[in-house]
Amino acid sequence: MGIDVDIIFKIAGVGLVVAFLHTILDQVGKKEYAQWVTLFGFIYILFMVASVVEDLFQKIRSVFLFQ
Repeated sequence: MGIDVDIIFKIAGVGLVVAFLHTILDQVGKKEYAQWVTLFGFIYILFMVASVVEDLFQKIRSVFLFQ
């Protein structure tokens, strides 16, 4: 029941891309856009983690037979 390593690499990849875009936009002087990119990246990762937590709760529910 280990966590899939693929999801960790996806989160790390999104984090790297968001950090890169934030840095570039901040250097260019587009701080507002940089903040929006960071916010959208955070929301995207939040939904990815929420799906993993949902799968975890489904497995717990199936173990304890709360159907």
